[in-house]
Amino acid sequence: MANELNDSQRRALDQMQGVYTEMVIDHALHPRNFGSLPGADGFASFTSASADNIKMWLRLRDDRIIEASFWTDGCAATIASLSMITELARGQTVTEAMLIGQQDVLRALGGLPEGNVHCAIQAVSVLKDALRDYQVVKKEPWKKTYRQY
Repeated sequence: MANELNDSQRRALDQMQGVYTEMVIDHALHPRNFGSLPGADGFASFTSASADNIKMWLRLRDDRIIEASFWTDGCAATIASLSMITELARGQTVTEAMLIGQQDVLRALGGLPEGNVHCAIQAVSVLKDALRDYQVVKKEPWKKTYRQY
């Protein structure tokens, strides 16, 4: 992995090693599903207590998540947690995805330092908010027209 990095990524990697697991580092430096998803079926957005802005988009077919994406200006642990939860959610039904919890994200990442565990909680929260948005829009499709990304 180190040979594929530019100078800024190499410096970031040096700072992260010893603090984060290899899985966290990989998802932080190479996030999966990063960016908006135009025409999403479910959407959620919030600003955390630490002023991180977080957005998540979901595309579903027959109540199954076929695409999930996110955007954040948060830290490495936030990026990794959101990246991982989009991977965990893809292919799941709404019911299955609602059961994804903080421990699932932490287990998949190989853990986070105690001071960053809240990042996994935020990832779970934004996923569930986006799923609830999907359920509302499914019942009242006109609401999708007024959604602001």
